[in-house]
Parts: sequence; C-alpha cells; structure tokens
Amino acid sequence: MKLNKIFNQGSVLGMVLLSLLLLSCKETGKKANEEAKTEEVASSSTEPFFKLSLAQWSMHKMLFDGKMDPYSFAEKAKELGFTGLEYVNQFYVPELKKANYSKEAMMAFVEKCNAEAAKYGMQNVLIMIDGEGGMAVSDPMERQKTIENHYKWVDAAAAMGCHAIRVNLYGAEDPIVWKANSVEALTELATYAKAKHINILVENHGGLSSNGALLADVMKTVNMDNCGTLPDFGNFCIKRNADGSACEELYDMYKGVTEMMPYAKAVSAKTHNFDANGNEVDIDYVKMLQIVKDAGYNGFIGVEYEGNEMGEEAGIIASRKLMIEAAKKLN
Repeated sequence: MKLNKIFNQGSVLGMVLLSLLLLSCKETGKKANEEAKTEEVASSSTEPFFKLSLAQWSMHKMLFDGKMDPYSFAEKAKELGFTGLEYVNQFYVPELKKANYSKEAMMAFVEKCNAEAAKYGMQNVLIMIDGEGGMAVSDPMERQKTIENHYKWVDAAAAMGCHAIRVNLYGAEDPIVWKANSVEALTELATYAKAKHINILVENHGGLSSNGALLADVMKTVNMDNCGTLPDFGNFCIKRNADGSACEELYDMYKGVTEMMPYAKAVSAKTHNFDANGNEVDIDYVKMLQIVKDAGYNGFIGVEYEGNEMGEEAGIIASRKLMIEAAKKLN
C-alpha cells in the first residue's frame, strides 16, 4: 500500500513535470515563430517599393556606335539586374524605315523583341517614341500626321505586352496655344490607344513640357484614364541658350515631379555623375524617391543613365545601386 501510494504520487509529479516541460517547449516554439515573422517583416520592409526597369537610352552610345545590337537589350538588362524593359524606337528606325514601316517589318520587330524578352524572363514595359513629330505643333495637318504616325507604335506596344508609349509635346511656344494643341492631340491619340489598352504618356522632355504645373494642367484637361505623365528626375530645362550648350530657364525638379506624380503611370530615374559615396551629384535621390513613394506609386521605375564620367554599363550599375540604397532611407 505504502509503495503504491509513493508510486502514484511519483506518477502525478512526473505528469506535472512533463506538462510543464511541454508548455515550456510550446512557448519557446511560439516565441521562435514570432521572432522569425518579425525578422521576415523587417527583411521585406527593406525591399524597394518599386520594380526596376532599364531605359534602353542608357546604352545609346553603344547602340549608335554599332557596338551593341538593339535586339540584345533584354539579355543585357537581365545581366545587369533588371526585370523590365523600356524600349526606344530610334534604335529600330533604320531597318523599319527602310521597309517603309510595312506591317511585315513592324511585326518582325515585335516578334524579335518578344522572343528575346521571353528568353530572358523580362517584362516589356513601354516604348519611348521620338522622331515622329511634335504633338503640340500649331499646323492642323502636321499635328494630325504626327498623331497618325504614332498609331503603329501603339499597335506595336500592344502586341509586345507593354502598357504604354511615351510621346513628345514639342511645338508651339506660347503656353496657351501649346496647351490647346497638346490637349487636342493627346485626346485623339489616347482615344485610339484606349481600345488597345495602351497608355499615352508625356515626359518632361524640354520646352513647355518641362513646366510641371503646365503639364499637369494638360492632363487634368484631357481627363482620360489612359493619358498620363512619365516624370523624369532630370529633364527640367525649359529654355536653353542659342547653341543649346547651357540651360537658361530651369524648373524646380522636386516641384515638377510632385506636380506630375498624380498623373504618373511610369517614372524615369535620370542619372549623370556620382560623388565618392555613390550619390547623384545634382539630384537628391532620397528626396526624389520619397516624393514618388508618397504619391502612392509602386510600379516600374526606369534607370536612365546619361553620364560621361564612366562607361555606360558602369553608370547603369551605379544608378541601380543608388536606387536600392536610397530606397532603404525612405520613411
């Protein structure tokens, strides 16, 4: 009897100890899981709020010099750490113009670009259009021709799975006339593009288009879901001197980007030169990216290197690194 009692008491004590041990293990496991989740959140919070694309213009010297095939764009962008592609039509114009922009030539261009993008797992983002005329010109016939010149690029962008083309509002110098011409042309082109699910975007690309408030007013007046802006961090020269070597009238870049962001459907991160710490010498990237983030934008931001102090590949790498490092310092 006495032995049985002792045995039973020992069993109860053992069960209590076992229960305490199991509870301790459970709490330890729970704490470890919570710590792991906290670390995961902390890690994910350091990821940029944007996706990185590469503007093909960053390689314009290599491309114009014939040192690079424009159809190797996807391969090179992948190699340099990007996921999105921003094409520039200029690099394909010689072959397309030679074929008089026939449907066959345009389709061949689309198929080659699509095949390369697919091969390297890249996303076609947009096409920047130059050389097709100024959409803010005052001559009605010239403006209409410019609008229609862009139709083939809208079709190409749609076939490539891009979301937009970028156009230029060159033309009238009087702000009132410029706005009227711009609104008319953008409305007509965006109407054509709407059925093809393509956005028509305007970059601050010199002249009156670099006046952020004026460009925002154009967008407000057009008032179409598929017409917007493509803020570029560094293109805010409104007027240059006679030989074009210096800027006579410069719009505040931070003000300009802030004014354009409510209508932004793409963003261009312009870089030229860097200091010893890897910062852009003329643009405060933390300040600029904070403006973009505060606007609620989380799409692609395209790196567009235009410097002369380092080679294009090195400049692209430095620009990408700056973007990632600056993003870590945002609120």
